[in-house]
Amino acid sequence: MSNMGRYCKAYPVERLQEFEGWTDNYRRPEKDESSQSGDDTQPTENDYLFLQENFIVTKDIFIDEDVVYDNISPQWIDFCKNTLDFKVPSDVAQAGD
Repeated sequence: MSNMGRYCKAYPVERLQEFEGWTDNYRRPEKDESSQSGDDTQPTENDYLFLQENFIVTKDIFIDEDVVYDNISPQWIDFCKNTLDFKVPSDVAQAGD
């Protein structure tokens, strides 16, 4: 069963890729034959990923599925907090206590 965390925020893939240590296993879904040609494995400006409250990045809103990035380090947390301005809203954080 899928688990939802208390909070996540969507970011364009390109914003997350600004992190110097970014590596991922992100792959776009394969195209069907009616789609235009091109490289489907690379993210585009229309692709979003979800930064979870525990600083893991996923393809969807569920905290425990389709993990794209989980190399949590002090540098990553600093990037999320200071560059992306990511923080769990205080009312959400208090609701989980």
